[in-house]
Amino acid sequence: MQDKIRILLVDDDEDDYIITRDIIDDIPGRNYLLEWTGSFTEAFQLIGERRHDVYLVDYRLGAHDGLELIREAVRNGSMAPFILLTGQSDRETDEKAMRVGALDYIVKGTISPNELERSIRYSIEHAKSLAVIQRLNTELEQRVKERTQELGAAIRKLEQTNKSLYEAEQEVRKALQKEKELHELKSRFVTIASHEFRTPLSTILSSASLISKYKTAEEHDKRQKHVDRIKSAVSNLTSILNDFLSISRIEEGKIYNVPTAFDLVAFSAEVTDEMQGFLKIGQRIHYKNHRDKAIIALDRQLLKNILFNLLSNASKYSAEGNNIYFTTKTTEESITITVQDEGIGIPEADKTHLFTPFFRAQNVTNIQGTGLGLNIVKKYVDIMGGSLQYLSELGRGTTFTIIFPKTTEV
Repeated sequence: MQDKIRILLVDDDEDDYIITRDIIDDIPGRNYLLEWTGSFTEAFQLIGERRHDVYLVDYRLGAHDGLELIREAVRNGSMAPFILLTGQSDRETDEKAMRVGALDYIVKGTISPNELERSIRYSIEHAKSLAVIQRLNTELEQRVKERTQELGAAIRKLEQTNKSLYEAEQEVRKALQKEKELHELKSRFVTIASHEFRTPLSTILSSASLISKYKTAEEHDKRQKHVDRIKSAVSNLTSILNDFLSISRIEEGKIYNVPTAFDLVAFSAEVTDEMQGFLKIGQRIHYKNHRDKAIIALDRQLLKNILFNLLSNASKYSAEGNNIYFTTKTTEESITITVQDEGIGIPEADKTHLFTPFFRAQNVTNIQGTGLGLNIVKKYVDIMGGSLQYLSELGRGTTFTIIFPKTTEV
């Protein structure tokens, strides 16, 4: 039997408790256990005991308010989700609630059993995702600690040897630089991951809540629009997680180059067909090869990941209706792959940092992304023994060229 979800309602009005209890009783399955307190002090104590899975907190709590309770509870280490109950629906209330740590807010007097059930369920799932991010953050902190210990060991080792002063200084500087880079990596990871996860999760939550309002056959198109938004958000989440996992596997040395023989022309045509469904309105990928068939030996999966990243970027950073040119060429000595777009281009000042993890150019801040794609592409190309070059002009597009040494006969 599935465990009941324990809910604590914090509201100084007993009538509101009775109303909330009746709404929860009307939720199909009734897999919830509701407890209630009207005291700010008692609520803070109960939250500290961490016996509940989710908290429903009223905006008004006598001399205090719900935002104050949520802020203090989160500051005290509470990880369970908070849902704010308010008498009004406006952007300011939404922003205040999110700022102090609430994962959602519901307007009192308009709550239906389905809306409350969805808010509870998606808030719990969102809290789980944030807990995963926190765990990864803790692991990064452990790596920082290990780097610090390595630094201490390096210093002790230097003291025990007869190295020159210059050699000792260089060794310490290198260890300190590694530690600094790891600190910066951790900071960027937490900031970007928290932001990138929140956007698709908020889309899923809002669309799931709105779907229930469209019940007639005539409103099918409206329901389908929100279903498509949810599918797109889930796909985006999957892409973000894959980027993070790819970086982790690369750093741990778990990515291997396993070449197999296959036809580059047929393979590239398949990739082109798969990508067409992800393009913006009016965009099109034009694939060209100078031969009808070209048998090569490369790691097929790594090459597919490289091409998906480059073609996705070409679409993402180009306007609707723009063309994308994808070209492959083989000679006796090499395999050349080119992806060219008509997009926004790369600012000159940003080019030196283009393959740095989490780096995003100054002209793409309003376009969603983690800043990991090109870093992953560069590392995959290196693992496969190839070279990566690019040309870009601001406002006129970018061309990426990959060259691999030829290892099989055509």
